[in-house]
Amino acid sequence: MNDKVTPPLKPRSDLGIRTLSGVAMMSVAIAAIWLGGYTFMGLVIAIGLGVFFEFTKLVLGFAQSRQAQILWLLVGLTYVGLACFTLLLFSAPFFGMTPAIMLIAGVIGTDVGAYFAGRSLGGPKIAPHISPSKTWSGLIGGMIGAGLMMVFIQAGIYAFRGGNSGDGDVYLAYGWFRLMLTGAALAVVAQMGDFFESWMKRRAGVKDSGRLIPGHGGLFDRTDGLIAVAFAAGVIMLFRSGTVG
Repeated sequence: MNDKVTPPLKPRSDLGIRTLSGVAMMSVAIAAIWLGGYTFMGLVIAIGLGVFFEFTKLVLGFAQSRQAQILWLLVGLTYVGLACFTLLLFSAPFFGMTPAIMLIAGVIGTDVGAYFAGRSLGGPKIAPHISPSKTWSGLIGGMIGAGLMMVFIQAGIYAFRGGNSGDGDVYLAYGWFRLMLTGAALAVVAQMGDFFESWMKRRAGVKDSGRLIPGHGGLFDRTDGLIAVAFAAGVIMLFRSGTVG
């Protein structure tokens, strides 16, 4: 009689699927940014509609009364709508895609810096009851990563234009130190967006906002930081233009 106990099978890692999905998403984003115009506009609108749909599903998962549902849907429409409008405005011909690229690159730098710093250093959690995996070391790494990414993008655009930033491109005249500070602030806002979405998911009792992207969840899961950053940029833009207040 064979008394040997077979060890339980380890769960299969989804690293391969996550990697392939990440490469596919990055390829689509880079192509849309490179082509600009209606291609980028279409991508932003499509993602915005998808994010709002997932936002709506989360709301219906925790908002009980009709009044609460309507209020939350208005919040989502404002939040996602202003973020998409800001990205579209920042990609308009008189901006030349640069502000949109800077925002997107800053959020990517945040994610990369936070991932490596959080994994290698660990340490105290920021808000364990909302998002258990987020640490203070990860936030600091994200702040540094966002700043470095924005400096890198600025240098690349400046070199691509032959050392000429172009009329009206005031954002390219920023020094590296100011860009580092801007990137650090951007990372904090992106982290707040991540916490906001995590809080909604916990209230709705779900792990992901959707299942559209294999290994990554939904669109809201992948764009929560960018939505928050673009929304904040839109609010600042409205206040500076005198539209609000």
